[in-house]
Amino acid sequence: MPIRPYILAETNWKNVKETKYDVAILPWAATEAHNYHLPYSTDTLECDHIAAESARQAWDAGAKVIILPTVPFGVQSGQLDIPFCLHINPSTQSAILFDLAQTLQTHNIQKLVVLNGHGGNDFKTIIRELQPKLKIFLCAINWYSASPPKQFFDEPGDHAGELETSMLLHIAPDLVLSLDQAGAGEEKQFRIEGLRNGLAWAPRQWTKISKDTGVGNPKAATAEKGEQFSKATSKKISDFLVELAKANVEDMYEK
Repeated sequence: MPIRPYILAETNWKNVKETKYDVAILPWAATEAHNYHLPYSTDTLECDHIAAESARQAWDAGAKVIILPTVPFGVQSGQLDIPFCLHINPSTQSAILFDLAQTLQTHNIQKLVVLNGHGGNDFKTIIRELQPKLKIFLCAINWYSASPPKQFFDEPGDHAGELETSMLLHIAPDLVLSLDQAGAGEEKQFRIEGLRNGLAWAPRQWTKISKDTGVGNPKAATAEKGEQFSKATSKKISDFLVELAKANVEDMYEK
C-alpha cells in the first residue's frame, strides 16, 4: 500500500521535514459497546475513515493537512456499568488537547481541527477554555452531523442504529455480525416531559434506557447507504479543510 503523506502514522520524517502543513486534524473517538453486532472500536473506525477520506480530498485540492493518531477514549460517564466502556473525564480531554495543541504550535502548525466521533464528547466548552491560552486556532467538527442523516437513512438512530451499522458495513464489514444477531435498539425515554423534548438536558444512564446498548434499529442498514453517507460527509469536511487551510488566522472575520 502506498504511503499516504497526509496520515502521520503512515508518513515519515523525510516527508514531514519537506512539507509545510496548513492544518492538523485530531480524530477523537471512544471505546464502547455498540449493540450486539458492532465492534467496540466502531467510533474509532468511523473517525479514521472519515478523517482519511476528507484529508485525501483536501490534499488532492492542494491543502497540506495532516491527520494525527486517533484518540480512542471518550466520555462514558453514563456507561460505567458496561464492561470495557473506557471512560475519561472532560477535564482529562482538556489536558490532552492542551498538551497536543501546545506541542503543535511549537511546530508552527497554526490550525487544529478536532474531528469528533462520539456523542458523549463535547469540545465546545473545552475549546472556549483553552483558546485564550494558545496561539493555535482550535475548532471542532462532529463528523456524523456534517451531512443531514435523514437524507440517507429512514431512521438514523442515536447509537449503533441504521447510520452506524451502515457505516461499518461499508468500511469494516468483516467486523459486523449478521443483523439477525443485533438487538432492536429500543430506547426508554425520560418520564419528565422537559427532558424528553429538549427543554432540559441530563446524561442518560445507558443500561436503564437500552437492553442491548443500542439506540436505534439497525435492521434497515446497508453498505450502500454507508458509502453514500460517507462520501457526502467526507466531501463536506474536505471542503471545509481546504477553506481553513487557505485562511489567515489573524484575519478570520469579514464585514
